[in-house]
Amino acid sequence: MAEGADQDKDSKTEEPTEKKLRDAVDKGNVPFSREVPVFASTLGMLVFLVFFLPAGASRFSITLRDLFDQSDAWRLNNGGDAVALFQLLFFEAGVVMLPAFSLLMGFGIAASVLQNMPSPVLDRIQPKLERISIAKGFGRIYGAKGMVEFAKSMFKIVVVSAIVATAMQTEYLRSLDFMFMDPLLVAPDMGRLAGKVVTVVLICTALLAVIDLLWTRYSWNADLRMTKQEIKDELKQSDGDPIIKARQRSLARDRARRRMIADVPRATMVIANPTHFAVALRYVPEEGGAPMVIAKGQDLIALKIREVAEAHGIPVFEDPPLARSMFAQVSVDSFIPAVFYKAVAELIHRIYADKSTSKPAGARP
Repeated sequence: MAEGADQDKDSKTEEPTEKKLRDAVDKGNVPFSREVPVFASTLGMLVFLVFFLPAGASRFSITLRDLFDQSDAWRLNNGGDAVALFQLLFFEAGVVMLPAFSLLMGFGIAASVLQNMPSPVLDRIQPKLERISIAKGFGRIYGAKGMVEFAKSMFKIVVVSAIVATAMQTEYLRSLDFMFMDPLLVAPDMGRLAGKVVTVVLICTALLAVIDLLWTRYSWNADLRMTKQEIKDELKQSDGDPIIKARQRSLARDRARRRMIADVPRATMVIANPTHFAVALRYVPEEGGAPMVIAKGQDLIALKIREVAEAHGIPVFEDPPLARSMFAQVSVDSFIPAVFYKAVAELIHRIYADKSTSKPAGARP
């Protein structure tokens, strides 16, 4: 099984087509880096620490100081008093942390949306046995993607921890002084320290997010690669089977020929090269315009046009040069070019002259 899968993967040497990519997106199979939302959330936390935490921490510190300095003003005689005290503390803490939650959520959602616009895909929520398959799960964990996820986790644990520990060495003694400082002075220092740590983490996650974004795009494109046969099959599906299309074109030509032969009785004359070409023209002065080609053909079709014309008493003029030229330059259901006016006008004049002398219709020159 594994050998067959490897051979199938090796045979997929062609880049995915636009249709393959579009179908994958429609099914919810899109490249998505999990590290980009982590980076965005870390950036949101840094924004909170720099712009929101100092004022919120100062307010919360003042509340705690007043609580400790005026502890006698808070009576804890029953459960209601304790609930009121905790409500006050939770409210003040909520005011401080609400911007943090909002920024984390907003930056995380923005990072996901910027990667791929959300769209409902019912196929992703349908139950599938492969999702509870032990073999499939083992492959996901210990496959290439699983190893990449493991490497990213180890990078975050080892590298980030080492960098943070190095950055905190100079702050170790400073952090011990927090126990003896005024509470109003502790909050700004703690915010500065937290900002330093988050900045270091942000740099690491930015590097990891760039690498993971490139990897997910490459991996997604590699999974969608196609074999040469798949491209041929897709081309047949999009453009149609060549055999079927050839059959359809043949049927269309047959219908056009039958319709053209059916219009021959409406012709005024037929100009022919004895056996190879025939062009049927219609000219009725009352209809206006130049003579129009209503049928033309070569070989067997030319003979059929002559046969129908003679059966309906339509004059047939044998003029090989004129017949060949008109056959090559004029399309069916279109007026003849000006270059043929003189030659055709002479033939029309002969038709009217023959009629005036009561010469039988269909006579040849």
